[in-house]
Amino acid sequence: MNLKDILAISGEGTLFKFIAQGKNAVIVENLESGRRFSAGAASKVSALDEIAIFTTGEDMPLGKVMDMLWEKENGGEAISHRTPEPELRKYFAEVLPEYDRDRVYISDIKKVLHWYNILHKLNLLIKEEEQPEASEGGSEAEVKEETAEAEVKSKKRAATGTGKTKPAEE
Repeated sequence: MNLKDILAISGEGTLFKFIAQGKNAVIVENLESGRRFSAGAASKVSALDEIAIFTTGEDMPLGKVMDMLWEKENGGEAISHRTPEPELRKYFAEVLPEYDRDRVYISDIKKVLHWYNILHKLNLLIKEEEQPEASEGGSEAEVKEETAEAEVKSKKRAATGTGKTKPAEE
């Protein structure tokens, strides 16, 4: 799943969309209510695309776990995160049999299922298509994507006051 710009904030029961970077805070929008606010430096903000689940082998990115949930449910909703603990563990083992039972706590399983169901309800579960490797020059789409990313980074620098340039010396 493409989880870009989707954030979780510690202590909040829902997910947020990244809007902008402020001076000492991140501007976010609640995905369910649409309410915007700033998450200050004291808030623990986590990007979902940077979260991984411990397995007995390599850690599994959350996006791939969401893909596995999507496939298990045939695009439907997963079981509720309020289901009793033994049923949650059994269900999660069906989705991801190699998850590390010692390091993945029941609270982690509940979060993953809750986040999946929120994203499903809002139709934000977009499966990532694997892209074939391009030739040396890169495709037109890749060039456009790189340009768009550079523009976003430039805007972030401008918003935070970094990246100011000095006049060229003659």
